[in-house]
Amino acid sequence: MSILPQEELVKKWESEQASLRQQVVEEDTEDWQRCHDFTGLERVGGVDLSFIKGDDVNACAQLVVLSYPDLELLYEDSQMVTLTAPYISGFLAFRETPYLLEALQRLETTQPSLLPQVVLVDGNGLFHYREFGLACHLGVLSGLPCIGVAKNLLQVQGVEKNEEHQSQIASLQKGGESFPLTSDSGKVLGKALRSSDSSTKPVYVSVGHKISLDTALRLTHSCCRYRVPEPIRQCWEVDTS
Repeated sequence: MSILPQEELVKKWESEQASLRQQVVEEDTEDWQRCHDFTGLERVGGVDLSFIKGDDVNACAQLVVLSYPDLELLYEDSQMVTLTAPYISGFLAFRETPYLLEALQRLETTQPSLLPQVVLVDGNGLFHYREFGLACHLGVLSGLPCIGVAKNLLQVQGVEKNEEHQSQIASLQKGGESFPLTSDSGKVLGKALRSSDSSTKPVYVSVGHKISLDTALRLTHSCCRYRVPEPIRQCWEVDTS
């Protein structure tokens, strides 16, 4: 299979991204999302694709499913993969989504009763250059509610890691408190969440698909024992041997 020159690939991906972006649902679609205590939610998933140090081609695609609200491990899948698409800023999802989607499809084929009702993605959703990050991409293609949870601030659409941002972080006094990440146009793209009392560093939560921002924020906080929500944190602890 021939590889397109980068300029042509960017145009192709921009077109695909714009088409998929139109399919994102930015509101609650499930009954459990409308309950204050998420009654009816029994399984939460987490996905992550982590690279071997010094190697940007070989990676480990990981999926875990935890019970809710106990956050006990129900299922884990870890596969070494070789990424074929090049890295181009703003199009990370085209490299990573296929392998995370395959993990969800394997689960749906082998143990469909354990398919998660929502997936927390180690990455961004609407908080993205073109409002279509990894969590949106995976959500639209899988049809599952998805939430983007990033550890680092993406400086995009006027959101900057400046003195004002640092001051807002300092104003978060306890776990569950947050502040909006607002673009130059005035749209709230996500929220910075202090996820636990013991961590002063926030995580950055944004809508992926089929969930509202407020629900995504509440659910993310409810999944946190430490700074990073358990469905993502436990991905990092999956045995890859």
